[in-house]
Amino acid sequence: MSMTVTTAPCCWGVDDIANPHLPDWRLVLDEVAAAGYGGLELGPYGYMPLDAAAVSAELRARRLYIVAGTIFDNLVDPGNRIRLLHQTHEICALITQLPKPPLAPGQRVEAPYLTVMDWGHDERDFAAGHTERAPRLDDVAWAGMVANIRAIARLARDEYGVRAVIHPHAGGYIEFGDEIARIARDVPESEAGFCIDTGHCHYSGMDPIEVLQTYWDRVEYIHFKDIDAAKHADVLSRRIRFFEACAEGVMCPIGQGVIDYPAIHAFLTEQGYGGYITVEQERDPRNSGGSLADVKASRDYLKSVGFARKHTEPAE
Repeated sequence: MSMTVTTAPCCWGVDDIANPHLPDWRLVLDEVAAAGYGGLELGPYGYMPLDAAAVSAELRARRLYIVAGTIFDNLVDPGNRIRLLHQTHEICALITQLPKPPLAPGQRVEAPYLTVMDWGHDERDFAAGHTERAPRLDDVAWAGMVANIRAIARLARDEYGVRAVIHPHAGGYIEFGDEIARIARDVPESEAGFCIDTGHCHYSGMDPIEVLQTYWDRVEYIHFKDIDAAKHADVLSRRIRFFEACAEGVMCPIGQGVIDYPAIHAFLTEQGYGGYITVEQERDPRNSGGSLADVKASRDYLKSVGFARKHTEPAE
């Protein structure tokens, strides 16, 4: 068993590529390496260039690898299928040409993965974390979303050998316990696994360990976040978008919030989890000057409670 800690560009505020304040992707790579991580996620579609040679050169210069690409888009609209599959093609074509993440003992599925997240609905964005007031999809709309996810997953698997992992996300239409259970029933394990995010679980009123335990047979990749309890209570008391809450600091360095990471380490150890765990801390990119210190603090804390492994060398 080997748990390997990586990170993601969202720690530098990289979520919306239209945001004019995003840091240069090469600066993010510099700081990922400086903080002691061996790898990171690609970030949102369009943030890093779709030039495999250029990105590979920058990664190799820092001994880094990409552990996952991301579909972060409207998965509900049937009219968005062409766009979603185009993104899938381009992301998978890129990540499969980059330095390959090492295969860890006990790892269920080889990386890089394709994380699949629903996003882009005002009515759910403003209801993030509020299961009682968040509208649910009707059966027709739900079936359309499932069809889109399955099409993405099959394309990634059949043409690129990339495993899709469904990521429940605060502010999207796969967020709460009933929705996670429904998507687990409707998308077969043969087509997609799960990426469970501890921070999104807590933000949305769920116990991360209970969610991991419930879907353990489908968990193939994990995200770690931490939540500032006072800020969480405050943002849930207001009508606010999820990323506005993040800009106000609801996400904090791991070990400085309310999530019990020693207990999570004990659970993952007991289960024999081998593979990747990605540290995330969404923020306003205008505050990315503090990102290096925060991701280093997260890594140092995780190391202190047992998450010590770091791969510095990509596989050839």
